[in-house]
Amino acid sequence: MIIRKNEVLSAEGKKPIVYDVYYNASKLIKPIVIFCHGYKGFKDWGAWNLVAETFADAGFFFLKFNFSHNGGTIEQPIDFPDLEAFAKNNFSLEMDDLDRVLNFLTSETSYQTETDVSNINLIAHSRGGGIVLIKAVEDERISKVVTWAGVSDFKARFQEGSPAFNAWQETGITHVENGRTKQQMPHNIQFYNDFKVNEDRFTIKQALQKLKKPHLILQGSEDPNVVLKEAQAMHDWNPKSRLEIIEGGDHVFGASHPWESKTLPSDLKKATDLTIEFLKSTVAYQ
Repeated sequence: MIIRKNEVLSAEGKKPIVYDVYYNASKLIKPIVIFCHGYKGFKDWGAWNLVAETFADAGFFFLKFNFSHNGGTIEQPIDFPDLEAFAKNNFSLEMDDLDRVLNFLTSETSYQTETDVSNINLIAHSRGGGIVLIKAVEDERISKVVTWAGVSDFKARFQEGSPAFNAWQETGITHVENGRTKQQMPHNIQFYNDFKVNEDRFTIKQALQKLKKPHLILQGSEDPNVVLKEAQAMHDWNPKSRLEIIEGGDHVFGASHPWESKTLPSDLKKATDLTIEFLKSTVAYQ
């Protein structure tokens, strides 16, 4: 298996994107999977490396990356050494990052004998789910989309009108504690302002109602962060989607960080196996 870790995608005037690729070299083109992490996430969290290896072994060209403003750096892509960048992140930047990755894969000649650019699939966890759903609607290059514990509503998470939200508007900054690292992770008010200016674009319900591509929704029944009713709502908004509920599953399908085992936790293995089966299926959007 070819594994290239911490490759750097640069662009003038933009923060670099750090990415990994996993594939079995065969000089036969393979369907592409691009994996997007969620809020307070990163490409090397938990068992994501094992997930990448599993997809590569199943015949995919798998790319995972850090969003440019996720708080990581080229030198330290794990965890959050750059909280200044984290504070400047917003949905528009994440959409642009994903577009940069797509443009790279569809133009990069060094992978052209291994990648089928007519078969590009997006997988995302948690908040990344909203990003990939919107991208799947906007970009004809996307074939299928899969959301793992994906959020159904960006707006609701701002809790507009609450005391905390009002204080954020007054001071221009708020902080969320990272339960694992204990860092106070900052959000500038521009994060909300960017959403508000682009609210139509970033309303996930509208994206799902427009989506004309196969969509797999994977959800743990015991997820405390993105509750089951969010997955059910997404399925209601796009009845042609496929909803798979992993009974007893939590928000990260049994994984944790760091993940020391050489095997996937059982719930994450179920999620991975269901996703591989879905992506290999030739059933078109009906």
